[in-house]
Amino acid sequence: MLDPESETLKSILMSEEICSEDQMLEVEEEYKRTGKPLSEIVVDFGIIQPEELLQLIATFLGTDVIDLKTTEIEKSVIDMIDPQNVRMYGVVPVSFDGGTLTVASRTPLNYQIADELHFILSRDIRTVVASEAQIDAAIEKHYPLETESMHDMLKSLDLEVAEGGVDNATEDIAELENLANEAPIVRFVDVIMFQAIKAKASDVHFEPFEKEFKIRYRVDGALYEMAPPPKNLAIPVISRVKIMSGLNISERRKPQDGRIQLKIAGRPVDLRVSTLPTMFGESVVLRVLDRSVVNLDLDVLGIGQDVLKDIRRIIHMPTGIFIITGPTGSGKTTTLYSALKEINNLEDKLLTAEDPVEYDLEGIIQLPINEAIGMTFGRALRAFLRQDPDIIMLGEIRDADTATMAIQASLTGHFVFSTLHTNDAPGAVTRLIDMGIEPFLITSSVVGVLGQRLIRKICQNCKTAFEPTADDLASLNITKEEVGGNKFYYGKGCSTCNETGYKGRKALVELFSMNNAMRQLIMKRSPTQILKGKARELGMRTVREDGVRTILDGETTIEEVLKYT
Repeated sequence: MLDPESETLKSILMSEEICSEDQMLEVEEEYKRTGKPLSEIVVDFGIIQPEELLQLIATFLGTDVIDLKTTEIEKSVIDMIDPQNVRMYGVVPVSFDGGTLTVASRTPLNYQIADELHFILSRDIRTVVASEAQIDAAIEKHYPLETESMHDMLKSLDLEVAEGGVDNATEDIAELENLANEAPIVRFVDVIMFQAIKAKASDVHFEPFEKEFKIRYRVDGALYEMAPPPKNLAIPVISRVKIMSGLNISERRKPQDGRIQLKIAGRPVDLRVSTLPTMFGESVVLRVLDRSVVNLDLDVLGIGQDVLKDIRRIIHMPTGIFIITGPTGSGKTTTLYSALKEINNLEDKLLTAEDPVEYDLEGIIQLPINEAIGMTFGRALRAFLRQDPDIIMLGEIRDADTATMAIQASLTGHFVFSTLHTNDAPGAVTRLIDMGIEPFLITSSVVGVLGQRLIRKICQNCKTAFEPTADDLASLNITKEEVGGNKFYYGKGCSTCNETGYKGRKALVELFSMNNAMRQLIMKRSPTQILKGKARELGMRTVREDGVRTILDGETTIEEVLKYT
């Protein structure tokens, strides 16, 4: 099902006969598969050129397309909308005629934006159309978030909090609430969240220590620290985050979990909030769940085509268990979601039990696990079997009870997806045996295990070739002959990648498929190393070998592969 803006764009394209019904079916299929905006898909498919699309939308709205590169915007007009609203709504004020404020919007077909701005500013709003790239550039130009301005904000914040005379150790809840709701604290927390989402961070960490208060972002798996705010801001900033996520700000002795829902540039972003009491105050971590950043599509995970073909064969089986293994943060959930999205159709009923539900998937019934009230994976699975499902996804097999139920579900005509925490794919079999599952049940239910790691990709903007040393090749256990004419690369570091040399991530995988040879070894309770050796003999590429393939393809560095495999 399309969102309201995409529905409007679809009707415009169809009424103007720019898109045929067959083309639109393909476009909608791509929309459901990837979650990309409809406007982006029709351009990618070559149905319409970007400039033509902007003009089409402008004509429909009875407005104009403007070129922001050549438009001079007065300072007084820029000051009419504060930076927080500019970023939240994805708009740039262009001109003011005394009664009506003209704004360029990233999502001009979203009528709510003009209504909300009209309410906030108490002015009539006229929307004009410009390219998203130009609007983003104008926001950066007129509302910059530079380090210097962050320093200035921190100084003014420190002064305002100090002048307020509030004791940061206060137990007075009303006083804490007032402090957390003061404009400078609200502004500071909003800027932190916006910067995290702009940087495509997966997590934001607020960490109080004895003499300092750290705020760090995790981008592509690595943590980066921002300019540290004064220590006395820890309690008001953390209290602000707790208020936004609906948590109890007076409770600082127990861990709490909550959720914040924001709109950034007109698109919804979920933040999962977790608090943890420490010696020096509460540590808070926000997990950023942004659908526009995570592309739930098997084809974009970076998995080799030979392995991808086997994964597709397995996930389309009518019954069995498919397990994904790997450490925390290795992308298991994203791969599971991508697989579910691929096989989701009207003929099958899909149920998932997750802790917690990270992304809402259209047409799939999703159940959040809540162990505090007894809603465990095992209990959820028992309830699922009475709901007549075809496909079941369990977020994790944590114990023998869940494992037994999953096997029973697969043996009674269901396909089950799940995850396990093991070091490699063959280790999942040994782990199930350790849980007390009989080998004959494993051989008759498990159809495949995918071992996975996430590594960073080299930034394409500063990618530089180099000649590997003999030690480099020895560390990867490959020879010069195996390298052949392939080049090795590293990232120098540039503004595009924040001077890290890396931009984006991809999955390294190993696929352990069940076959007769494996079944015989499992029935003998063979150890992991024996299973792994036999799997390699039969063609399984290990995670390390997949990493070497990725290096030779020029996608990542030696350091990344050695670090994660």
